[in-house]
Order: sequence, then structure tokens, then C-alpha cells
Amino acid sequence: MATETLALRGGTPVRQTPFPSWPPVTESTVRVVTDALYEGVWSDVAGERKLAFERAFADAHDARHGLAVSNGTVSLQIALAALGVGSGDEVIVPAYTFLATATSVLNVNAAPVFVDVLPASGTIDPAAVEAAITPRTKAIMPVHFGGHPADLDALMDIATRHGIPVVEDAAQAHGARWRGKAVGSFGAYGSFSFQASKNMTAGEGGALTTNDDELAELAWTLHHCGRVRGQAWYNHVVNGGNHRLGELQCAILLDQLTVAEERMQNRTTSARILDEAFAQIEGITPLVTDERVTRHAYHIYCMRYDPAAFGGLDRATFMEAMRAEGVPTSSGYISPLNRQPVFAEHNFDVRAVGLDTSDPRFAYGDYRLPVSEALCEQMVMFPQYVLLGDEDAVRSIPEAVLKIQRDAASLR
Repeated sequence: MATETLALRGGTPVRQTPFPSWPPVTESTVRVVTDALYEGVWSDVAGERKLAFERAFADAHDARHGLAVSNGTVSLQIALAALGVGSGDEVIVPAYTFLATATSVLNVNAAPVFVDVLPASGTIDPAAVEAAITPRTKAIMPVHFGGHPADLDALMDIATRHGIPVVEDAAQAHGARWRGKAVGSFGAYGSFSFQASKNMTAGEGGALTTNDDELAELAWTLHHCGRVRGQAWYNHVVNGGNHRLGELQCAILLDQLTVAEERMQNRTTSARILDEAFAQIEGITPLVTDERVTRHAYHIYCMRYDPAAFGGLDRATFMEAMRAEGVPTSSGYISPLNRQPVFAEHNFDVRAVGLDTSDPRFAYGDYRLPVSEALCEQMVMFPQYVLLGDEDAVRSIPEAVLKIQRDAASLR
């Protein structure tokens, strides 16, 4: 087979038609936003659209209560505050995740304790969680990474035995299910994000789910300036904040719920095509879906890249070549969170957190978490919207990989 010139070297890209755009703008979206605009109620803690979205989102996630908030970082913060987590406390989090998982812990003046993840799925390692528990551990915060639920069997067992609440960081996992049950319904709280890249988005926004009536009321109070439902408007009982989500965003999210199932099915079908294709390509190893996962949300499609199978072509150049071929690609997280300067250099209020800097667990920059480090070095990610393309679009992804592999020598 003759080698086709790579797009990075002036050749014709494999994919010349763009993948579906994101965020999606449909006639339906325009209509519901316009209706909300003209009705003139743009924000109300008991707004028609806010209440409707909270109910519908909770129902979709097997939860009795839902709460729409301003973003997916503050949702984690509200959950921790409602659970009484504060100065001197510890929260166990994975090191391979987005910054907000750990900074939400700092935001309630608690200390994140970083543990490693499982190599197959990139989700938190339950054995590492159990080993990290101390008398100061006040919460466990697993991340359903990329839309793949963490091992909720093991984690809930650990949490129950030790009497420690779980806060599920489901920012990337709308609609994902473990043994048929929705994420966000296992722990004390489930936390979701509607930031622009997410599978459901209003540009920004977040949500909490819970099956605990008391925790639902505490979260409501914290998101509504410390007020108590049913009491006087200017009666503020705790240090809450204004974290309400507006009617325009809730209108968009309600509209997206109507097509969420169809989009999830599209992503699943596309991911299976990629799994089958990449299984035939040396040097490409997709992350593995646990058999107990009955629905993967596929916020990101992830694979591990081995330069040796591409003639030593480094990952950065491989991704640049993929983008030139018309396929959006990224490496994701550049380092485990414990190695990020904010943690490694203690660039936060150490006194407020009550951090014991002599404790080696908090010498964040000094210790190694080998699986997280390996994923940071090897991972190649495709955003969820590429999975919404038609079959030809999806098949162009492994086609681009093979094209680069055939002529990798020209890029070294």
C-alpha cells in the first residue's frame, strides 16, 4: 500500500467535514430560551423551569431530590459543607481528575488526600482508598472518570464499614449506571456539571442529587444564602451563598433532557465501533469498561498511546497529526493533582485547612502515584461530541490513526 502524505505535511486530511458542533444549538433550544426571556422571570429559587429541571434530573438519576446550582465546583463544595466537612478534616480524592475535585475540598478548609487510580478505567482505586482512611477522614470523593462509574460496590462497602459518607463526583457521567442504578444515587450526594464541554450543558451550571431528605434541605439552604425553606426572606441561619441556577439555563437543560437518551445511545454505539477498530491497531489500548457498568456516559473516549508502535513518534506530535487529519484530540491532564503547583507548593491557606506540613501525605509534590503518572504520559482523549457523528465520521478516527502509523517516520 502506498503511503499517503500526512495532512501535517501538506496532504489531504482524512476528515474534511467537521464533527458535530458543541454546544448544540437547535430550534428547540432557541424556542425555550426565547420563551423564558419573554416571560421575564430570569432567576427565581422556585422558578418554574428550575423546579421542573430539578425534578426531572433527579428522576433520571434515581434520586428523590435534585438541586440546580451555579456550577459543578460549588456543587461539590455545598455537598462537603452540608456533611460538616471543615478545617482539620480529610477528604480522599483521586489524583487523576480535574482540579475542581480537590479544590472544592480546600474551599471548605479541609485537606485533600490523593490516592491512585485503576489502570483499566482511570477511576479511583478502592484498595488505595481504604489504606488512606484515618480518624480525620470525613468523606470519600470518587470521580466517575470520563463517564465510567467508579467501583461503587467496593467503595460503598468501604464507606459503610468505616461510617464515612461518599460524595460522587459525576461531573462527567450524566446518565451513567452501575448495575442498572444511576450514578448520583449511591452516595450521600451526587454532583454534576453542565460546563460547556459536558454531555449536558448550559454553558455553566451544576446539580446535586440525594436520597436523603435532611441533606437535601441542607444543600438548599447553602445554595440560597443560608435561608431556610418556608422562613422569612431575610432570615439567614448559616453561611450559605448565592449559588442558584437561573431560569434560562434550566430551560436549556430541560430541553437537552428530552434528547439525552438518544445522544447517550449514539455515543455508546460509536464507542463500540472505536473499541473494535482500536483492538486491531498495535500501540493503541482503549480503557476497559467494567462488566458491572450497565451504561457508560462517554464524556471522553480514552485510549493509551504507545510511541514504540509508531516508530518512537512522541504523543504530542501524534496528537498534532490527528488534529491535522481533522480529528479533535487532546492529552487531558498533564500531571496528577498532587504535583500541580497549588498543592505541591501549598499555595492555599495552610492555617485555615489545618494542614500538618510535617505529615508526608501532605508533602504533595514529593510522592509518586504511578498509575496516575502513567496515564498523564500515555492518555489520548477524544471529546464526547465526536461520538455523535455518523458512522463514517467515527470510522475516520481509527483511519487517521492508521494513516499516521504508516508514515510516522516522516514526522520524527
